[in-house]
Amino acid sequence: MAQRTSPAAEEPNRRAELVRAAGRLFREQGYDATTIRDIAAAVGMRSGSPFYHFKSKQDLLKTVVLEGMHAALAAIEAVLAQRLPPRETFHALIRAHLDTILVSGGDFAPVLLHEWRSLSPESRAEIVASKDRYEKIWQKTLTDLKRANLIADDSSLARLLIIGSINWTAQWYRPDGKLSIDKLAKRTANFFLLS
Repeated sequence: MAQRTSPAAEEPNRRAELVRAAGRLFREQGYDATTIRDIAAAVGMRSGSPFYHFKSKQDLLKTVVLEGMHAALAAIEAVLAQRLPPRETFHALIRAHLDTILVSGGDFAPVLLHEWRSLSPESRAEIVASKDRYEKIWQKTLTDLKRANLIADDSSLARLLIIGSINWTAQWYRPDGKLSIDKLAKRTANFFLLS
């Protein structure tokens, strides 16, 4: 009698491919409308095969959201490491954030922005820890700008409004439009700065 191999043995570890496909489908269709069967089909797997890599669709969403959060954090931590003056740091943070949500973040950043609330409370707590690190960098930058008399308000409300307005660019920005990301970052920084 021929020995049967398990689906896990038949398929190579395609975890990263599943994460990319899930990110694209969650962005295009939304988390609730996307099934594990959809994700499996997108990478040419059998419908149960993703469960060899992830416990659940919820686990897969958490992984996609964390990919977006880690990319965003890495980008702004690289800005901070440059030790630029406050004005230049602010501009560079805006540029890095725009790049994350409009270019390099691909599907992960939009899923992070729009689908993270679909996560369980336990998973959300892990995301919030990364989000807090991200916002702490922005808050420090706003405090530095306020000390340099370059911004009128360095409150948490100001931070939320600035980041929220930048996030909204994902709804209307077109790469083939009149503004390059560099120009958009510069104009955004100038809009919030006093001088």
